[in-house]
Amino acid sequence: MKKTPKISFVAADTPQAQEARKQLVQAMGHVALAKADVVVALGGDGLMLHSLHRIMGRRVPIFGMNVGTVGFLMNEFRTGDLKQRLQAAEEVILHPLRMTARTKGGGRTTALAVNEVSLFRMTSQIAKLRISVDGVVRLDELLCDGILVSTAAGSTAYNLSAHGPILPMGSNLLALTPINPFRPRRWHGAILPHDADFRIEVLESDKRPVSVTADNKEVRDITQVRVAEASGKEVGLLFDPEHNLEERVLREQFLA
Repeated sequence: MKKTPKISFVAADTPQAQEARKQLVQAMGHVALAKADVVVALGGDGLMLHSLHRIMGRRVPIFGMNVGTVGFLMNEFRTGDLKQRLQAAEEVILHPLRMTARTKGGGRTTALAVNEVSLFRMTSQIAKLRISVDGVVRLDELLCDGILVSTAAGSTAYNLSAHGPILPMGSNLLALTPINPFRPRRWHGAILPHDADFRIEVLESDKRPVSVTADNKEVRDITQVRVAEASGKEVGLLFDPEHNLEERVLREQFLA
């Protein structure tokens, strides 16, 4: 950014984040989100995801500073040189997933996900799922607690906790990762192209109810979910050059 941008500051509800926002607004000014050249988010990754959904498709980049618990998508918190940091920041473009869920009642819900789309069993009964990719059934029956489709940006989040692979930024790949698979025991997921079209059918949905979540949007009692990259939708994250997202994702692969 060559000129001083018009900044909109957003913050988590914690006292620390609210106090940081107050100080920055006093020092640098503030505009409404609709008029901003850049958004500065103060909090953790939860606030970042919420903010990304608010500006989805507007191509207004977000520079996050970690005033929260988890800050993988955030930069280091410091305030004195924010103008210079924004000018030197490097942008990473993220392409979200579009989830389309159908329910037992015949409803249809669409939502976007920056990190992942996750399916979960709703009761003590294990989920029974059929997995198709690009119209071809790849797993006729998967018994599991659930399954998720993760972007590269989300691959170090819940996907990693479920023992899924870390995907480098710019790899144009998605991870399909089962959650506690029971049958087939040896199937640990798949890595697929970013333009793959997933269809996940819930078998025996009355006996084995399943919910689906796109980031923080949940739909319960589903019968089928389709997941594909959201054409025409993208969001931009800004990072300090020495703490860019590509390096963070790469570093995660070598942690003991």
